[in-house]
Order: sequence, then C-alpha cells, then structure tokens
Amino acid sequence: MWLPALVLATLAASAAWAGHLSSPPLVDTLHGKVLGKFVSLEGFAQPVAVFLGIPFAKPPLGPLRFTLPQPAEPWNFVKNATSYPPMFTQDPKAGQLISELFTNRKENIPLKLSEDCLYLNIYTPADLTKKNRLPVMVWIHGGGLMVGAASTYDGLALAAHENVVVVTIQYRLGIWGFFSTGDEHSPGNWGHLDQLAALHWVQDNIASFGGNPGSVTIFGGSVGGESVSVLVLSPLAKNLFHRAISESGVALTSVLVKKGDVKPLAEVGLRLVRLRLDTPTSLALCS
Repeated sequence: MWLPALVLATLAASAAWAGHLSSPPLVDTLHGKVLGKFVSLEGFAQPVAVFLGIPFAKPPLGPLRFTLPQPAEPWNFVKNATSYPPMFTQDPKAGQLISELFTNRKENIPLKLSEDCLYLNIYTPADLTKKNRLPVMVWIHGGGLMVGAASTYDGLALAAHENVVVVTIQYRLGIWGFFSTGDEHSPGNWGHLDQLAALHWVQDNIASFGGNPGSVTIFGGSVGGESVSVLVLSPLAKNLFHRAISESGVALTSVLVKKGDVKPLAEVGLRLVRLRLDTPTSLALCS
C-alpha cells in the first residue's frame, strides 16, 4: 500500500509546485521587492527559484571608490532579478574565458564589465509560500583577486541536490579592491570589506528567500578559499557565518602576505589552536 501512497504524495507535490510556477517568484527584501525566475533541473520535481543581480551595496563609484562599501539604496518598485549583473572591471578576455569555462558553456552570455559590481545571486529550492528555513551556503569566487564573478559559478545544481540556499557574491578586484597607502588615508582590503557587506546583507535578508541566517557556511576556491580564511580570522566577521570551507587557498599565501610576515602570522595561527611554533610536533600537526 505504501507505493501508491508515495506516488500520490509525489503527484500532489508536483501539482502544488505547478501552481507556484504559474507566476515568477517575488520576494520583499529590506531594500525593496525583487522578481526572480523558476528554473527546473532534470530529475527534480521541485524547481529552484533564481534571483540574479541583487545589489547588496551602493555602486563603488566616484567618492565611494577606495572606501568602505555603503548599504544599497532602497527602491519602491519591483526590481527585475533575472539576468546576470556585470562583472567587475578586469581583463575582458580572461574574465569571459573563465566564465565560459565554468558556467556559460551552453548559454554563451557575453558578460559586461563595470566598477558597479556589488551584486549577489541567490538560488533557493525553498517553497517561498511557506516559512522554510534551509541551510545557506555563500560562495566566494576565485581568480587571483584579479578576475572572476558571481556568475562564474551557477548554484542551481548544488541548491537542488543538497536542498540548500546558495548565494554567490561579487567584490572589487585588482587595484580597486586592494589598493592601500598603508595608513588611514586608504587602508585597503576593500574587496574583503565587500565580502563582509554581502554577509551582512545575507543575515538581514536571507530568511525571506527560505534560508536560515543562523546556519550560514562560507566557501570558496583558490583565492576564494583565501578569502574564506581571511574572514575566519577577522573579528569583523563575527556572527556573520557559522561554518567555513576553504578550498585550495588559505590566508598565508604570497597573494596576501609578504615573505617576512609569514612566520609571525603563523605564530598567531598556532596560538589560536593552542600549539607552539618551536616544537617539530606542532609544525607536523599543522602541515
């Protein structure tokens, strides 16, 4: 008897979702309403609601260049969130090549470049008509702090397969993201501060997309993994996430640290895990 019941339950769920698909997903954020789109993945009855190009901060242009990211301006209309935001200014050939390699092989979308880049994309399998609260995974893209974009990695499959809300974020790159005078005039790390701003936005808004702000995992690959490592070490990121996955990158690399700074920073890291640098056993445990 269980098999017919299971079939009926599946059909009922599919019918319910078919009703939801009659209109695109609409979510009210703290800044204004955003209109997304439903995308179905083969083998899954439940579609994923996709929202692309949601601003989490003001465009870092003019007087906002080389400064802290500022909260996004609110809007009083329904913002269309169905197309990729522009990539941050970068080598156009390298940026497009990476994008096509990972995500846009089928879509072949020519992505625009702009300093106006502080946007994020959301992929949520949650039923937005209910108060579901799924785990959240925030992806930080790689690219040597020089190239890459949120659209380089599509969160659709991960969201559908693992039943999690996936957020991919953008941040300032190159000299715009990491220029520093070494003093209070331009302390730098603007790109990492953009990442923090995106995490603040997630805390404030992700519940409206069916995500649990109390269960946020940040993850990234290559220099995205380095960014994850930096955020783990930063007191500014306290309470903004709860787990971290650093893939092929940590903070103690040549991209982020000068050669002479590695040992004192390593000592700090070892103290954090209550080990001592002067014993071979400690070093072996950290290798």
